[in-house]
Amino acid sequence: MTDDSIQRFTDRVTDYVKYRPGYPGEVVTFLHTTCGLAEGARVADIGAGTGISSKLLLDAAHPVVAVEPNQAMRAAADAWLAGYADYTSVAGTAEATTLDSASVDLVIAAQAFHWFDPATARREFARILKPRGLIALIWNSRLLDATPFLAGYEALLQRLSVDYHAVAERYADDESMAVWFGDALAHKARFPNAQRLDFEGVKGRLMSSSYAPKAGHPNHQPMLTALRELFDRTAQDGTVEFAYETRVYVGYARDNR
Repeated sequence: MTDDSIQRFTDRVTDYVKYRPGYPGEVVTFLHTTCGLAEGARVADIGAGTGISSKLLLDAAHPVVAVEPNQAMRAAADAWLAGYADYTSVAGTAEATTLDSASVDLVIAAQAFHWFDPATARREFARILKPRGLIALIWNSRLLDATPFLAGYEALLQRLSVDYHAVAERYADDESMAVWFGDALAHKARFPNAQRLDFEGVKGRLMSSSYAPKAGHPNHQPMLTALRELFDRTAQDGTVEFAYETRVYVGYARDNR
């Protein structure tokens, strides 16, 4: 991870905590029943952010160590998850987690892998995983044109965002994951996921994204104005739906099977 990718969410933490979607419980069921993850297996959540994905595994009684280089995001996770006895966090990156070798049963990266250096992260995951340990890469992929709102939202990002094309999701597709895992890709699944948001929620969801122009940027107010117009045109009963497809790719480190 670069210094820019580490720091770019620092002043977006509040919106991230309040407005980013969670992950469906079916993800954990899939890991247990299809992928063979043992009950109580120790998990390393890489690029854990504010702890959304860590909570998913903690609620399923898995000990979790959250690896997050951004101090503000890690502090938010620590505050939110303080009540879990099996939660810890460290200041590390995907390429240098600080974790002991062969110390975890599962590595997850949720909505984070596209910030990593793929080759270096693969080596680090192999180092910290126990033999036959699993890697699960997870994305909430926004459906780009499923509704008039979603199509308009995508068009708005294309037109007014700061660097949307440069930092939008990469790797969140079957072809990229087949290349990264190689013959170590074992399972994949997709699950529906959604948020219903009022305008403040939609605004917060937008501003939680690293490519949304901040206050003071020339595109900031035009984007909010366009967002308000889009919301007013497409909302039903004061809300719109953010629809996602949660994509999960599970396999092994190539040299750790």
